[in-house]
Amino acid sequence: MNNQKLTQTFAYFAAFVGLGMAMAALGPTIPGLAEQTHVKIEEISFLFTLRSFGFLLGSLFSGKFYDRRSGHKVMAVTILAMSVTLALLPMVSTLMLLLSVMLVLGIAEGAVGVGGNALLVWVHQTRVAPFMNALHFFYGVGGVLAPLLIKLVVKIQDGTTAPYFLLALLVLPTAFWLLILPSPQNPQTLEEQANAAPTNYQLVILIAVLLGLDIGAEVGYGGWIHTYVLKMNLGDQAVAANLTSLFWGALTAGRLLGVPLAARWRPRTILLADLIGGFLSLGVAIFWSSNLAMISVATVCIGLALASVYPMALTFAGRRMKINGQGMSIFLVGGSAGGMIVPLIIGQLFESIGPRVMMFTLLIDLLLAALIYAALIVGFPPKVQIKTEAAQATGKISRREEL
Repeated sequence: MNNQKLTQTFAYFAAFVGLGMAMAALGPTIPGLAEQTHVKIEEISFLFTLRSFGFLLGSLFSGKFYDRRSGHKVMAVTILAMSVTLALLPMVSTLMLLLSVMLVLGIAEGAVGVGGNALLVWVHQTRVAPFMNALHFFYGVGGVLAPLLIKLVVKIQDGTTAPYFLLALLVLPTAFWLLILPSPQNPQTLEEQANAAPTNYQLVILIAVLLGLDIGAEVGYGGWIHTYVLKMNLGDQAVAANLTSLFWGALTAGRLLGVPLAARWRPRTILLADLIGGFLSLGVAIFWSSNLAMISVATVCIGLALASVYPMALTFAGRRMKINGQGMSIFLVGGSAGGMIVPLIIGQLFESIGPRVMMFTLLIDLLLAALIYAALIVGFPPKVQIKTEAAQATGKISRREEL
């Protein structure tokens, strides 16, 4: 890998650290934001919905900008918007205004997500699998750092102002870094796009739904485990923050482990192992719902199980279709829809039914994901023949088995 590709790759990694911090910050600050706006948990849970709806909008409309303009400039602008909205969150005192700011933050986060995934594919093309796992590993790094930083800052100054100001400053440098780097070009030329085979929308929709169920489980668990610990009387604020960090830490470790695994195992094999691990982990959490030690074990295992679903689903799709900015947008729209719906369902039922509804909701979520996985395996078997870069240069077709 040349120096330019290496520098571009690490810039995307840095952007996803910031994205992970921004996404993970909401869970630990939910009680503070509710107090700040004088509303109940049921009402404040709409922050998850508005953020995910914003992420959906950002994912849906940003792809065409990455296809037609300098990708790094587009990504830098959206990171700047993310920084500004993070700083604004603790400054508003009404729920409606807070929801509006969260919507804009979600739009910016969706655009950053599309950019990081699409640009990384354009840089590494057919060799992207381990780098895709690494990209989402660094997203997990941000998810681990955010609760720890919030916990540290709150000890010094109580409230939500200082934590969000710190996060706003930390995500900002990456925007300026991207502005001085040359952007990769979409490897699919306009002529190739015009002559490309029709998009298999059945595959696109199934992958988008699978991503939605994965993000729904990820955001649902990471966003509500803090409140779950408090409402189940399993510990205080510090314990709840530690368990949130434990989840994101396991997610991060799982994605790091996924880097070598992605180079050796088929995406469908890794996805199957992830789903089985998720079922077993949630079973432990449901059966020992009042035991902090077992909830901690389940939290680690759920993080590890969910870690590779997103990057492996994208890799699965990338080996069966060409992915451009617009295609990546559709996938991320599915992911954002799941991140909007699942946490909202948990929030609406959390107080009326009880905290345990969180675990049962996530179990149903993974059951649906297993059904989508089965449909993908039956309907879209791996292709035996693919064109490599060398074969394209010589006009020959080489045969290799899909990893």
